[in-house]
This record gives sequence, C-alpha cells and structure tokens, in this order.
Amino acid sequence: MSFILIYVTASSKDEAKKISHHLLSKRLIACANIFDGVTSIYRWESKVQEESESVLMCKTSEAKFDQVKSEIEKIHSYSTPCVGKIPIEFNKNYVEWLSAQLV
Repeated sequence: MSFILIYVTASSKDEAKKISHHLLSKRLIACANIFDGVTSIYRWESKVQEESESVLMCKTSEAKFDQVKSEIEKIHSYSTPCVGKIPIEFNKNYVEWLSAQLV
C-alpha cells in the first residue's frame, strides 16, 4: 500500500479541525496535523492577497485520495480549496498502525 500526505489550507484552525473530524469519522484518513497561523500570499481576482490560514496535513493511503479530495471540496469554505498530495514513506510500525486506521 502506498501512503500520502494531503496538504490543505483552511481559513482557520476551527475549519481545519472540522475537516479533520469529518474525514476521521469516515475513516478516510488516519491522522491529521494542524499548523495554525500560517501566512499565505497569493494572487486572487487580479490582486495580491495576504491572509492568515491554517495548514492541515492528513495521513492516508494513495487509494483514498480522490474520496478525501471530494469530501474536502464538499465542506470547505473556499470556492477553490487547495488540496494537494505528497507521496511519503513511513517506518514499518507506523505503517502497520496507519493501515489499521484506514479499514
């Protein structure tokens, strides 16, 4: 089984927590980490914007990415949420735990 980190930006820590709980309740992710107070600088509607956001990192299997992405898009407050995947390798004991959480 291949594993990934899913990188998501959210408007706040509360939104990141809401998304995490939703995905965990559906057993689509095994674990989530939230980094609060991240500064994001980007272009939106022809203007450079600067906002404080939270970053959500979700650990799951490659096979669940499309489902996770779809669920995030359904409940996210942004019209164009950032949902990216990063391949990753974990140590053997962690992989065993991770696999058991995604059943």
